Amino acid sequence: MKNDVKVKEKKTHEPLIHITKRAALPLSQAILIRVVAILASLLFCGVITIFVTGDNPFSVYATIFDGAFGTSVRIWRTLLETAMLLAVALALTTAFKMRFWNIGGEGQILIGALATAVCMFYIGNSVPRWALILIMLVTALIAGAVWGLLPAFFKAHFGTNETLFTLMMNYVSIQLVRFFLNVADKSGQSTIGPTELTHGWLPEIIHPYFLSILVVAVLTVVIYIYLKYTKHGYEISVVGESENTARYIGINVKKVMLRTMAISGAICALVGFLLVGGTHHGITTSTADSRGFTAIMVSWLAHFNPFMMVLTSALIIFMAHGAEEVSSVFGLNASFADILTGIILFFIIGCEFFVNYQLHVNRKKKNLADEAKEVA
Repeated sequence: MKNDVKVKEKKTHEPLIHITKRAALPLSQAILIRVVAILASLLFCGVITIFVTGDNPFSVYATIFDGAFGTSVRIWRTLLETAMLLAVALALTTAFKMRFWNIGGEGQILIGALATAVCMFYIGNSVPRWALILIMLVTALIAGAVWGLLPAFFKAHFGTNETLFTLMMNYVSIQLVRFFLNVADKSGQSTIGPTELTHGWLPEIIHPYFLSILVVAVLTVVIYIYLKYTKHGYEISVVGESENTARYIGINVKKVMLRTMAISGAICALVGFLLVGGTHHGITTSTADSRGFTAIMVSWLAHFNPFMMVLTSALIIFMAHGAEEVSSVFGLNASFADILTGIILFFIIGCEFFVNYQLHVNRKKKNLADEAKEVA
């Protein structure tokens, strides 16, 4: 005997918009999305500036360009700032590739700068210039490597949170620099500049900034080769993908973690060495100038590709200098430059969503009832 079964019609309500992850976006389309985002950010900044100042939008854009490339001094400054930011991004990338979230770039720069300044201040008169520079470099690299090893050691042996550990060490570095300034500066102003650090300046080649830029250019190539073509780079990638897989194939995860963070800290300290010995010839608690945090964004936007970081670093510095010039030329508060920079960075970061994900808009569809089946 057969029984009729009533099947109720089920209505399915799909969202108007749903998001899916892209499998792989062609490079040309990814670049196009990023270019559109940059143009949109400039347009938005222009609208805001016009609303505040009432000036022609094209004069605003011209001012942005002039702020970065208007004079030879500005060009060199832009190149130097790009190189310093790029170097920190390269340092952090070595750690990020193995999923070690090194947020301590700021402190590692400062500790390298501090080691350099201490050598210049206390033994500047005692040794020849070439020997002093060598001592400054070695001391800075060792200090940075130790500053990177500390969180790596506790992460490897005790499973501590490297993000919090490296972040807190930034503040330790700041206090160490402040302590040195209080001890070394007898005037009570807590500043050490070219008048105190008169020895150990890096040699000037073509331009005072050229040597620092050249060092970072060479470093970029070296890091690219190191990560892509060496055994150490391969081990970093495997550890980043899966620590269990790395152990299974015989990789010493703790050793890789310690070695990589020592390299990361040393490169950040190299930036401190270049800033104190090559360009600033002085040190303050703000010598790192937030590069350790901005470099995180540079590394992520470039997808850990050292050569792509050259472009992302240059873009961020260009925008920052342009925003500063807009604020200065139009007589606005200095914070206005930070607002414009923040807007630009928001657009740049936001466009990565459209590079990695796709929006789908559902059209209205007729709901179909499920087909009734007879049940014996």
